[in-house]
Amino acid sequence: MSGADGLVLLASGWAAALAAAAWALWAARRATAAGERPRGAAAEAATPLERFRRGLARSRDAFAARLASLRGGEADAGSLRETLERALIESDIGLRTAERLLAAVDRLPRAERTPAAALRVLRREIGELLGPAPVEPEPAARPHVILVVGVNGVGKTTTIGKLAARHRGAGRSVLLVAGDTFRAAAIEQLVVWGERVGAPVVRQQPGSDPSAVVFDGMRAAVARGVDVVLVDTAGRLHTKVNLMEELRKVRRTVERVVEGAPHEVLLVLDATTGQNALAQARTFGEAVAVTGVVLTKLDGSARGGVAVAVAAELGLPIRYVGLGERIEDLEPFDPAAFVEGLLPPE
Repeated sequence: MSGADGLVLLASGWAAALAAAAWALWAARRATAAGERPRGAAAEAATPLERFRRGLARSRDAFAARLASLRGGEADAGSLRETLERALIESDIGLRTAERLLAAVDRLPRAERTPAAALRVLRREIGELLGPAPVEPEPAARPHVILVVGVNGVGKTTTIGKLAARHRGAGRSVLLVAGDTFRAAAIEQLVVWGERVGAPVVRQQPGSDPSAVVFDGMRAAVARGVDVVLVDTAGRLHTKVNLMEELRKVRRTVERVVEGAPHEVLLVLDATTGQNALAQARTFGEAVAVTGVVLTKLDGSARGGVAVAVAAELGLPIRYVGLGERIEDLEPFDPAAFVEGLLPPE
């Protein structure tokens, strides 16, 4: 073999290796974008506490940064209270809930009001406000209908896809209903999720009457004996009266076809919107009797305290939280793990 031939073979080998590496990188990026782990990667075992700590890192770090100024020396009661108040409000716990928490810190004897003692009080009080972990209900009726609502851009369709994956993983048949007829992209996105998790999708052309689509979906679910139905709805501003009335119509359609439905009405809230999420929750609650909250994008926000405000001021259970982009990053809400993830160590 000539020297030139050897160089050609060597170059070909390098080209093949580079092509293989490029393909592996593309596959890893594609899997990550789809919310999956790259193939061949070891599954990362993580407890709920570890997942919440990872997802709430930005909120926890912001809180810790506020307290850092008090760590170096003796903190008087006034400066401690002021620092805690700022940290709580910046995390979007809200003024009313923050005052309730601070009142508990104020009951500490003055000599014991240290940052560590204050954090212990906050852990206890926030835990009491959040209450016990909500029980994920077993579908008692067939079909078990879940109506998913919220404003534009909060992640409703993605949440539906992840919920569908959870139910499919539990061995249940799932039907998706594309009730967001205003956006062609929303219908297409739901179809992609349906293909991914193995769930058929009932849909019509963009611009169709949402109630008509929902009516078809309910009848199909009954005829097929489906276990769980997840109904997507158009994102709508909670301040638009006509759009909220349309949502009420969708709910009435569900009730008319399936007795006792919807069995759950999940409101999806974006954690990065802070206190505006409370206004959304109040309005949607009045319109369609919300039964639980899904709080998304906690991992991208330093405002994780809004979960406490939702529970304390509205009395709505937080059913799931979004702690990342992967399909498994929609977590059942764990109050104890949430508190440990939100607050810095003592």
